[in-house]
Amino acid sequence: MKASALCVVRWIIGGCFVYLGWVKTRDPVAFLKVIREFNLLQAPLLMNVVAAWLPWFECWCGLLLVLGVGVRAAAMTLAGLLAAFSIMVWLRALQLMASFDGSFCSLSFDCGCGSGEVFVCQKLLQNGCLFIGALLLVWQGAGRLALWPKVGFLKLNQS
Repeated sequence: MKASALCVVRWIIGGCFVYLGWVKTRDPVAFLKVIREFNLLQAPLLMNVVAAWLPWFECWCGLLLVLGVGVRAAAMTLAGLLAAFSIMVWLRALQLMASFDGSFCSLSFDCGCGSGEVFVCQKLLQNGCLFIGALLLVWQGAGRLALWPKVGFLKLNQS
């Protein structure tokens, strides 16, 4: 794949995470309330830590992608987050379907992504596209337009 196309993929994924992470940092209490609705974390201290740190971590990883620093590591991390977020959205949607009269795709709720109330199928499709893009970056690397594409991979001369 051409370096310019990989750069666009990096900027889209990185920009999404910087923006949505930043939105969550602006109102951590609202994000904490959404985390509670998922019923995944039982310890209040753990919920507070996730609500306080996860948005900044998303911003950081997104910024790394935008700048082209440690692209494969950042993309792999974000792919893991996207997979976890998608599973959580799917499970929450199934839970809400028990008391919903419409179709699965017409179900909407605040998933905690930072963009407010979303339709389930649209959110899963969006996450799926971002996930595929992140995997593409893991597989293809950063391309020539990255500042520092490899972090942590040192070659030692053996004499």
